[in-house]
Amino acid sequence: MQPSNPHILKRDQFSSALDHFDLVIDVRSPAEFALDHIPGAVNFPVLNNDERAQVGTLYKQVSLFAAKKLGAALVSRNIANHLENHLLEMPREWRPLIYCWRGGERSGALTHILNRIGWKAMQLEGGYQGFRRTVIDDLEDAAKKFNFQVICGMTGSGKTRVLQEAKNYGAQILDLEALAIHRGSVLGNEPNIEQPTQKGFETALWNALRKLDPTKPVLVESESKKVGGVHIPDALMEKIRNGACIELRSSASARVSWLLHEYHHFLSDTAQFKNKLALLTAHYGKVQIAKWYETIDAGQFPELVEELLIKHYDPSYQSSIVRNFPQYRIDHFVQLENDSDEAFANAAKTIVNQLKLN
Repeated sequence: MQPSNPHILKRDQFSSALDHFDLVIDVRSPAEFALDHIPGAVNFPVLNNDERAQVGTLYKQVSLFAAKKLGAALVSRNIANHLENHLLEMPREWRPLIYCWRGGERSGALTHILNRIGWKAMQLEGGYQGFRRTVIDDLEDAAKKFNFQVICGMTGSGKTRVLQEAKNYGAQILDLEALAIHRGSVLGNEPNIEQPTQKGFETALWNALRKLDPTKPVLVESESKKVGGVHIPDALMEKIRNGACIELRSSASARVSWLLHEYHHFLSDTAQFKNKLALLTAHYGKVQIAKWYETIDAGQFPELVEELLIKHYDPSYQSSIVRNFPQYRIDHFVQLENDSDEAFANAAKTIVNQLKLN
């Protein structure tokens, strides 16, 4: 029987041990890292994108031995660079966690060298693939353990703002739009920020849930299954759908005012605004889109936003509620007086008190 490696962190110990490491090092290529990675990890690749492709080609076209020789030379050179540029100032007590794709040779090489130096480095069993299995398993488990209270309300009623304010009054919240980096509508992408990949979104969701207490309710905003280009895992979405709803109500004028505040970037970048509205052409036709363009050119933004609410967003919201929350019921409602900071704070406080979330 082979003795266990004291420098291997078992996958079943990962979640509880993660926060106790001084640094998490992802030694995969930058391309692999960009798709998804452990939260808080830094990328110190032992093979860059081109080098990884070069070694892979050599393995397929020549032999494993030839690929290993070249790989060893490249890995050694890159590890030396990381030591000189990033790690020389680390104290003796420093404890990093290191992983690669499968927990094999790339992470093993760096872990071995760091331990030979005298640091207490650990290598993650199964690497990123092992971590990915943990995310999937934990999200399935979270759907069973957590109970959700859902803030519902028409577009522009300030659900996201109230959700964020509720945290200040002691509520546990899950901000799906923040994790997805998208506001959940045709105009909902954040300017100059890309959405995460599906795997990246699920990792962010996993990381948020692991910091919450499953014995206490979690406040969440009503969402469609898809938030921009990513989708909420089925089991979790089903659990959220079964949560009790509290409806946030707001006047049309307050909703228009809030949307103009939240989407102010479209007021200055009207070309981008038009591009987004063009996505609705199949639904409303070219004539209607052209009229909306004319309203933009005239600078009549409040009028346009109100018309979009009436013609597009309100019917879409009602349809989404019926589709995504088939057992939808209003257990409570809160009136938002206006779109002032005080009004949002009061609405959040009322929700927290009514639902006994603190």
